[in-house]
Amino acid sequence: MGGDKNRNIALQSTATYPQLAVRPVGKQIHQLYRDRLGQFTDNGQYKEQGLLAKLYDGRLNGEDNVKLSVWDAPDLTRPTFDEATKKSNEYRKTKIGESFGPSWSTHWFKVQFKLPYDWTYKPQVELHWDANNEGLVWTHDGRPLQGLTGGGERVEWVVPKEYRDYDKWHTIYIEMACNGMFGNAPGGDSIQPPNPDKYFALGQADLVSVNLDARGLFYDFWIIGDAAREFGQDSWEEHQALQVCNEIMDCFIAGEGSNSCLKDCREIAKKYLGDDVDSAKVYDNDNEALISGIGHCHIDTCWLWPWAETKRKIARSWSNQCDLLDRYPEHRFCASQAQQYKWLEQLYPYAYDRVKTHVKKGTFHPIGGSWVEHDTNMPSGESLVRQFVYGQRYFQSRFGERCKTFWLPDTFGYSTQLPQLCRLAGMTRFFTQKLSWNNINNFPHTTFNWVSLDGSQVICHMAPAETYTAEAHFGDVNRSVTQHKSMDQDPTSLLVFGKGDGGGGPTFGHIEKLRRCRGLADKIGKLPRVTMGESVDDFFDRLEKKAADGTVDFVTWYGELYFELHRGTYTTQANNKRNNRKSEILLHDIEYFATLATVSGVKGYNYPKKGIDAMWENVLLCQFHDCLPGSCIEMCYDDSNELYAKVFFTGEQLLADALEALGFNDKTAKNPQDVGVNTLGWDRQSSIMTVNETNKITSGVTNSRLMYLDPSEKSALPLVFLTEAEAGVFVLENADLRVAVKDGVITSLYDRNAKRELVPKNGKANQLVIFDDKPLYWQAWDVEVFHLNSRKELKASSPTTISENTPHRVSVSTLTNISDKSWIRTTISLSAAPSTLDSSSKRPSQIEVSAEVEWHETMKFLKVEFPTNIVNTEASYETQFGIVRRPTHYNTSWDMAKFEVCCHKWADLSEHGYGLSILNDSKYGFATCGSLMRLSLLRAPKAPDAHADMGKHHINWAILPHVGALDDRTVRAGYEFNYPVHVATHPEPRAIQHLLSAFRLTPDSSKSLVLDTIKRGEDDEDASNGDMPAKRGKHVILRIYDSLGGTSRGTVHLGPIKVSKAWKVNLLEDELEEAVLGKNGLEVELRAFEVGSWKLLLA
Repeated sequence: MGGDKNRNIALQSTATYPQLAVRPVGKQIHQLYRDRLGQFTDNGQYKEQGLLAKLYDGRLNGEDNVKLSVWDAPDLTRPTFDEATKKSNEYRKTKIGESFGPSWSTHWFKVQFKLPYDWTYKPQVELHWDANNEGLVWTHDGRPLQGLTGGGERVEWVVPKEYRDYDKWHTIYIEMACNGMFGNAPGGDSIQPPNPDKYFALGQADLVSVNLDARGLFYDFWIIGDAAREFGQDSWEEHQALQVCNEIMDCFIAGEGSNSCLKDCREIAKKYLGDDVDSAKVYDNDNEALISGIGHCHIDTCWLWPWAETKRKIARSWSNQCDLLDRYPEHRFCASQAQQYKWLEQLYPYAYDRVKTHVKKGTFHPIGGSWVEHDTNMPSGESLVRQFVYGQRYFQSRFGERCKTFWLPDTFGYSTQLPQLCRLAGMTRFFTQKLSWNNINNFPHTTFNWVSLDGSQVICHMAPAETYTAEAHFGDVNRSVTQHKSMDQDPTSLLVFGKGDGGGGPTFGHIEKLRRCRGLADKIGKLPRVTMGESVDDFFDRLEKKAADGTVDFVTWYGELYFELHRGTYTTQANNKRNNRKSEILLHDIEYFATLATVSGVKGYNYPKKGIDAMWENVLLCQFHDCLPGSCIEMCYDDSNELYAKVFFTGEQLLADALEALGFNDKTAKNPQDVGVNTLGWDRQSSIMTVNETNKITSGVTNSRLMYLDPSEKSALPLVFLTEAEAGVFVLENADLRVAVKDGVITSLYDRNAKRELVPKNGKANQLVIFDDKPLYWQAWDVEVFHLNSRKELKASSPTTISENTPHRVSVSTLTNISDKSWIRTTISLSAAPSTLDSSSKRPSQIEVSAEVEWHETMKFLKVEFPTNIVNTEASYETQFGIVRRPTHYNTSWDMAKFEVCCHKWADLSEHGYGLSILNDSKYGFATCGSLMRLSLLRAPKAPDAHADMGKHHINWAILPHVGALDDRTVRAGYEFNYPVHVATHPEPRAIQHLLSAFRLTPDSSKSLVLDTIKRGEDDEDASNGDMPAKRGKHVILRIYDSLGGTSRGTVHLGPIKVSKAWKVNLLEDELEEAVLGKNGLEVELRAFEVGSWKLLLA
């Protein structure tokens, strides 16, 4: 019943099913057969019986075939090839087993070799060199060919055909650097301070004949074995991979590892990988690939090694890639950082020409658009601009194109204004992955629109493999899908592979593995397909097209990409950070004065573009994402200190030259008048006190560009008072504030106008506190939330004393011993209220604190606290060209993760009608917890620099109470606290005053506007550095931004400067639209937090 009545003829089988069982057959014990796979390729007890023993079918060393001699470079010098191969240098004989050192020394080897007759026909001959350190292969006539990593990594140099003639000696040189790819850390912990006395034994200097079938089988088995290990056991693909691997092993055993059986084993592998994995042909089909593979070599411009070693790492690594690009047609390689290209151009012209050839071919891709892969938390807004200006101009001048993708995979958080600046620098996309390191919350997106404060956006992609140095494993390919967080919108991703930091980038093994991954994906499936031969820009082009045509509506992320790790980098290496801030300000002032001097027709003075460029390039270099954050070894800070010294030396000279060109400080002038010059773009109200040659105090008050210092009797009237209210309690008082100080802390801060006390009952503002500071691992980088549990108040060690008592300023000082090794002397000062100096002034008074610190602690964190009675769930922090608002509470783990944040010149906590700002002159770490504000001062990590921050420090901060909301008063106070008034002399100040009135915002302009930068056009014919074609005429560039977050309008007064035409331009000074020149000057309008640049053509 129920059957087909017509089916009455049985189907006939051509096979005869045996009636009797031949033997018992058991089910495979799955894990045993899987665990067996390791025997075939492990470097253990079965090595000689496995595949590794077959990788090479010949090996030669010893003086019959390889002769070695060495010249030891003196001291720790790094001689050039010409210096190392001078006839006067004595090369002594050496041999395998000899050790070389100490750390950071250089040794040049002359390697002479010849091949026996039968080796001239070998398919591939390599020189294997391994001293467990880095090296560079040179031809006998000085051409760098390829880097060597050591320690079993990239030890091979493929002997070219021209070196393979019979019985002829050939010579190459190998430059040995006595450091590993991660420097010279002792033991296995790479971030510990380097061992200065490390030696490296030469372990290999052999000629080897490669068995190409065995090598091919090695990668076949690797990838099929990974499929057997990583595919789910519930899949037929996993079971088949295991069967194929075991079949290969059985075939190898049966054939006793012969060459013929190796070929048979490879045929078996084709059942899982397909027929084309030995060439780029494997990619020649129309099967859709989700993953784009791109080679990369992340080279930290300094980190666990000094800059001088980075220059060699670049030559080694990029030479490697030029070699691979010649050998593998599908390979593509991208490299960032214009500084690194410039070093290669200057120091290794042959290697640079190879790179340039591959750039023209489209196989070597400059990327990133910035001078270095810089920190984005701490550089000023203009520094971020110049990273792009100098980077993009270099790439355009050398390679004919600007970069379209901002590439920053390893920086410790990403400023909220980067999308806007990227767009203004010609880049519409951004690549990173560092947020995968978050140690509290998982960032929720892979591909998304990242939106800036002003609304500008870039497409951001974070590699789901969660690395920028992937090993091109099966797992890396698989994770590119399994860890992809934007699959509902677009499942494609980038796989960035290659060894960084001296590892030399991708290896041939990486490319071989990816070929097999693609073959597996096409033949079997389950593994996502990877493709090669494309660029990063090709990948982003597809994303942009989908976004533009509406195919995909990518999710958005507004504001900063806060990195939930490495928060200690806002504070570590304090003097380095101070140098950064001071050099940025110095450059600002030089460009302002030099611009005025050149546009006003001063004869004999030329815009010092060469000197300014040199200064900027050095400052930008020091903003590299390990240097400025403080996470390098001590040698790097020796380097940066030297560079900053050059910056300040050059800068002071350029500043003096520009001032002299404007008539200031003329030593031949009769009766010169003391003046102060304001470089900021608004009327500035300041009180200046100087001491002249007769030690007489000269004071002056101004609200303009030029300040007349008038030693009149009026200036001697007391406008601020200091009394000792009771023993040890000092009261500093002006028309705005009354401040009580006891034992160095502020016990009362009373706003006389608002009739408001700011310090809570029993509270102590300006309280120094110290914390135990032992992060989980990354000492210089991290501070963990649990450090807050160790808070300890520091008590004054001696009574507070009066240190200054003048009509315009009063001060008290207090010494506090931090320990038996460390101390801090703080001086609290109050100046005359601005309103008493100028009745029209609306600027509030501020309490200024200066600190001298002698710091010799171990794993401690010094901060200063300001308890308030202000209530708000958010605090505001200055960032580049804007404000970031962050929570003051710990409601969620996302809120709590921001227990330490970055700020620039100020932080503010305000409620309706009132607020308090904390200003600083060189600090970047801050925290606001509830109503408590806390400025981070100094750390004391011991790795990777054992002496980080040890020694003397000078720090300044200020407390600025204000009636009303956060507004331009805080923004401008932050600038004025950092930008000095230049005190000078001038024979006729009124003659220069009209010129100094140029390039200032008119009084009726929006107070939120900040005229941040005044400079000359990059390519002006009288000011160009020659990198790009010069443009006729004189141009002035103005950079203005809205600082408070609203539409802002204003006018830039031009004074005596005649302007014939003006344009709004991007950061690269490309004209966007013509600007309006009104009767009062240049009219500007900006949306909230917009950064605008204008180019003025002088008449």
